[in-house]
Amino acid sequence: MHNIFRGFGAVFYKEALHVRRDAGTLFFSLTMPLLQMFLLGFGVDTNIRQINTVVYNADGRRESRELIDRLKNSDTFHILGYVENDHDLNDLIIAGRAHVGIKVPVDYSDRLLHNMSAQVLVLIDGSDSSVAGQAINVSTAIGLDESLRRVVQDRAEFAVEMRPKLLFNPDSRSPNFFLPGLTAIMLLNVTTFLTAFSIVREKERGTLEQLFVTPVRPFGLLLGKLLPYLGIGFFELCLILIFMRFLFRVPIHGSLLLLAILALPYLFAALSLGILISSKANSQAEAMQLAFLPILPSVFFSGYIFPRETMPALFKPISYLIPATYFINITRGIILRGAGIKHLWTDGLALFAIGTILLIIAARRFQNKVIMA
Repeated sequence: MHNIFRGFGAVFYKEALHVRRDAGTLFFSLTMPLLQMFLLGFGVDTNIRQINTVVYNADGRRESRELIDRLKNSDTFHILGYVENDHDLNDLIIAGRAHVGIKVPVDYSDRLLHNMSAQVLVLIDGSDSSVAGQAINVSTAIGLDESLRRVVQDRAEFAVEMRPKLLFNPDSRSPNFFLPGLTAIMLLNVTTFLTAFSIVREKERGTLEQLFVTPVRPFGLLLGKLLPYLGIGFFELCLILIFMRFLFRVPIHGSLLLLAILALPYLFAALSLGILISSKANSQAEAMQLAFLPILPSVFFSGYIFPRETMPALFKPISYLIPATYFINITRGIILRGAGIKHLWTDGLALFAIGTILLIIAARRFQNKVIMA
């Protein structure tokens, strides 16, 4: 009977030498999981706290200020600022800069002083179901506790009534919350992977060197590689919106034209990231490994699942470097909140700036390769 393990030692020794010589792949395989564990372990907090809140205190007297202080000290609400009218209160919530709006009526103190029930309106952004549930529970509990305190101290009737009003997603439907954010993640996957393989294929086929000796400039080469995939990404966006609207019945309250316009800088940023990955990788396997890197941060640090307000201050700057952060605000803003260009133009500008920086870095890498060639 033949030895079925014949040659095992030689092959094992050969493969061990190959792994030792390929230090880059070994380093990537061992350190990337640890880095991701570090970022997610310290950067993700599932406890909902410090929800961005704006206050319209039409009363302004001591009783109303005490209530606002109780909300502030709960660690659930982070008071961003104060407004002077209903329009500004609603506008900040529509823009996504605040998830909760507190309106204290002008007669709040008078009603309490006359032992009458006083109502406080709590406007809650329902486009984020986890934040909405926590805001309703905590605000209602604070109102009940305030009423009980007055019953004990002043022998008054139940005095403070917190009236939460869920905006944009009153039924708390999960598809309404997840699918607009998922749009950004799916587009990132498609466009990044498509472009990550584009230049690597040229390298493996040996045609990249031929392109370097032609009059084509590096920036022109990258734009030429990028634009066809931009069309594919835009078509993918149209398919996602069709399925979202008619299959999952997610209402679209804003302008589809505005969504299409603001999707272009996001696709540009995602494609530029793929081009940069493609300029770094030397094989399709390496390109695939690198293309997976931005996926986890985009899911956990962009506000898709966990609110960015819960992130530690050390990790919060990471969220500003992730293109999905801005596009998730755009999709939820337009689809759920009916936001307009005045609310979202800064997100579009940030995406264009990120895409431009990534493309310039990729072009310089190719410029260096042309000089070395």
